[in-house]
Amino acid sequence: MKTRSDMRGWQIKRRERTRQLIELGGLVVKAELVELTDDDRALLYGAFLWMADKLRSDQGDHAAALWKRRGKRAFEAEALPDSGPSAIFVAAGAGMLGGAMNALAGGGTFATLPALIALGLPANIANATSNVALLPGAGTSAWAYRNELGPVAGISVRPLAALTFVFGLVGSLLLVLTPTETFDILIPWLLLFAFAVTAFGKRAADWLHARVTIGRPTLLAAQVLLGIYGGYFGGGVGLITTALYGLLANIRPRELFAIRTTMLAVANLAAAFIFIGFAMVWWWACVPMLLGSIAGGWFGALIGKRLSHRAVRVWTLLLTGFTTIIFFVRAYGA
Repeated sequence: MKTRSDMRGWQIKRRERTRQLIELGGLVVKAELVELTDDDRALLYGAFLWMADKLRSDQGDHAAALWKRRGKRAFEAEALPDSGPSAIFVAAGAGMLGGAMNALAGGGTFATLPALIALGLPANIANATSNVALLPGAGTSAWAYRNELGPVAGISVRPLAALTFVFGLVGSLLLVLTPTETFDILIPWLLLFAFAVTAFGKRAADWLHARVTIGRPTLLAAQVLLGIYGGYFGGGVGLITTALYGLLANIRPRELFAIRTTMLAVANLAAAFIFIGFAMVWWWACVPMLLGSIAGGWFGALIGKRLSHRAVRVWTLLLTGFTTIIFFVRAYGA
């Protein structure tokens, strides 16, 4: 009995080993190494030995992390659902809504990101795809407001845009290189801050300006943080920009349309370079969402020019409050 049991255990282990080798061989075929090397076994073996030497070297940890990250993205891409008419319609509709929201008060990501996740995209791919899709809409809105651009608290648009672009690159690289779980916990608190400053910003600004002189360094430092946030996640960055500018520069939301949409477009542009370069954009969803965001951004800008200060304030408060609740539930809910 003992011999038979040992034999059975050996057979099970052998089958598991055989299945493992078949799966590994499948990965070699899937990576197209057989075709690329013309099935040259010496070439393949040499490549594997080079990988082994690389993993044993001082750069082994870096190489392993890089290869693992690329492999995970490839697996995620293979698991994504096929596009269909209904999915394209949802993506386009979410893009239109997101573009209009960005033009009015910001927060377009809260329309596009949930839609992409609902369509089956992984969260990091959805975030990158949303960013690229909203870029033309943000650019369209910025162009529509171009005649209203002016200095913020004595600082011209160019240094603010330069800071936003550079640190938008930094933020997007952080998204590529690090997990988003920690930032998911911070997002609702940032939005709560945006809501509080939007709701009480005028009183807080009057109180603050009566006691403290807010100079260029403070506003520039805030712009650095906005650039990093915009490149890393971007959700609610328009709302937070409205809140921070209102607090630091005592500017009303309606007067921030031009500068806010411009900075949003700059941050999206910086992040788009990184996300496209790292192949994090799923184009079948991005293209219809992109087209929708262009239309939404243009119409949102036209509507925004006709809205009163009170209407913009109410819209901003409602949107900020709603999104804050959603993200608190998302981060801390059951």
